[in-house]
Amino acid sequence: MKKAMVFGAGVSGLGGKQLLEKMGYEVILVDDKSAISSKDAMNMLEGLDFFIKSPGVPYTELVIEAKKKNIEVIDEIELCYHYMLECKSNAKIIAVTGTNGKTTTTTKITELLNYAGYKARYAGNIGVSLGSLLSSDEKLDYIVLELSSFQLENVKKFKPFISMIINLTPDHLARYKDEKEYYDTKFNICKEQDKSEYFIFNTDCKEIVERKDMIPASLVSITKTDNRECDYQVIDGKLCYHGEEILECSKLSLKGQHNLENILFIVATAKLCNITNEKLQGFLYHTNPLEHRMEIVMDYGHIRFINDSKATNIDSSKFAIEAYDKCVLICGGYDKGLEWTPLIDLINSHVSEVYFIGDIAQELNSRLKKTSFNPDKIHMLHDVRNTLLDIKERFDKNDNITVLFSPATSSYDQFKNFEERGRVYKELVRDIFGR
Repeated sequence: MKKAMVFGAGVSGLGGKQLLEKMGYEVILVDDKSAISSKDAMNMLEGLDFFIKSPGVPYTELVIEAKKKNIEVIDEIELCYHYMLECKSNAKIIAVTGTNGKTTTTTKITELLNYAGYKARYAGNIGVSLGSLLSSDEKLDYIVLELSSFQLENVKKFKPFISMIINLTPDHLARYKDEKEYYDTKFNICKEQDKSEYFIFNTDCKEIVERKDMIPASLVSITKTDNRECDYQVIDGKLCYHGEEILECSKLSLKGQHNLENILFIVATAKLCNITNEKLQGFLYHTNPLEHRMEIVMDYGHIRFINDSKATNIDSSKFAIEAYDKCVLICGGYDKGLEWTPLIDLINSHVSEVYFIGDIAQELNSRLKKTSFNPDKIHMLHDVRNTLLDIKERFDKNDNITVLFSPATSSYDQFKNFEERGRVYKELVRDIFGR
């Protein structure tokens, strides 16, 4: 019997295990919390056909030993691609990565494809594993994959129909030796493509433009500016294809420059999938924003609460902080090894008061106190509940303020993921201020 080891019992690992068993493999599941320990697994490497490393698992001694034994180390995405080739799946893959905007772009491409009459599902770094989706045997026209850099580290033959990198800014530097390694890893999304496939090329992102030679696919270029050399551009408030109007930007339901960038990717993808301008307009003029992204939770008198838990890095929080100028900001969480100076600068220029939470709170507190920011407006209450209780005590419902929860980093110190963090924030706001 064929045999494989899956290291990590999270969403990706369990999805990989499910698919391997469907393919007839004996699966050894390794997880130091909920399955065979990695120490015990060191003695179980002989005879393996595959070693599947979950994206959140670091390169531990077990992974290194598997490589030493010449066992092929891949991830769930690569395994799933092999399966799709073997079963001659007709589903076309649209692969999405980048630092910010992945979830919005992935979700809205999927919703648009279904709106246009195709059968599409999303998977990957968005709560549904590709392995689990494929195990269901659902007949699909398109699979839209949100992929993190972690998920792209061990892809080898993965070859999507359309790939895209939304943008690149520093992130996950606790995992990578420098920004270059992080950025280059993102380009694994397109490394096996050829001219029969497509890469949507963001000419507004310097880091992407500098890596143009790493893209073997046919380029479809986009820009938020009036650059007629690009395939898609914005001219006098209209999103155009080679100068011809597709839609009016003022009518888009997703507001802001960051969403305009996402929409350019959505539109370029839609046209490659033969979706009409009428369908594009019908969808993009009326679609709703995502949960946890600049989401209005409730108003308590004149105090408005915003949930931006999806902001897991500084650049993502930047959009929200600038949009809600002079807000009361709640931020902090897991220390990802980022350079925090840009966040401190944003707080100085756009925030009236700040509450720091999580593992990185003390570091941010120390940095901000070295600036001219009023120290009486800096608060350290560790977690969301204590922060909200303090806000209720200190502010009156007649105070005209916005409380913005935009952490600017990951959630792993106190929560399972940004979704749980956002849900907890919303529940606490409604509990504490809904009385």
